[in-house]
Amino acid sequence: MDNSPTALFENYDEDLKQLLGGLKAKLDGEVKGLTGEQRKAALKKVSEEIDEAEEIVGQMEVELPSMPVSIRSTYQGRLATSKQGLDKVKKTLRDLRFESQRSELLSGPGGAGQSGRCPHADDPYSDDPEPYSTRSRLLQGTQTLEDSSGRLDNAHRIALETEGVGSEILRNLRGQREQLENTRDTLTQADSSIDRAAGTLKKMIFKMYQQKFLSIGIIIVLVLLILLVLYSKFH
Repeated sequence: MDNSPTALFENYDEDLKQLLGGLKAKLDGEVKGLTGEQRKAALKKVSEEIDEAEEIVGQMEVELPSMPVSIRSTYQGRLATSKQGLDKVKKTLRDLRFESQRSELLSGPGGAGQSGRCPHADDPYSDDPEPYSTRSRLLQGTQTLEDSSGRLDNAHRIALETEGVGSEILRNLRGQREQLENTRDTLTQADSSIDRAAGTLKKMIFKMYQQKFLSIGIIIVLVLLILLVLYSKFH
């Protein structure tokens, strides 16, 4: 099995395409035909599958920094396309959720005996502005929650991208550290060689001076002997 970064990326990309294709089919077909609790359950299942898709995107981001620089930009473009497809699916999910919540708020029971509400609580044409404004606030609050969820998803994706960049930096630093350690070892060996060469040179200089002094001593002895012979010859 090929465990290279490009092979793993290809596998993740294929899994993501199949997953997104299934999600689009559900959201555009099956889910739209459901109502009430059935739609809620279907949307919850879709949300879980979207979480799975985000995990796959995260794995793809982790593999990017390990790829050769010459092909990395190509895979970055493919990852960006996959993210766009995932964002479209998430937007469709948010729209369907908002539509379901809006329908529930507008189609609730309108009797006065239900939780003490007035008979016109669900009538959009009622002269009483309070129920309508309450529904509007609830809808706005729901939309705000959906927007916040989208921002959290983006923050999560950015965090994964930052993690990938950090991993690449750590790998580069590790490589530089190994290079520095190799350089240090080389310098240590060179220093040892220089020390040995210096010791050898000192020994050679010492022997040179030793031989020089020995030669001078021999010359002095010869001169003294010559002088002694000359002295004894003339006396």
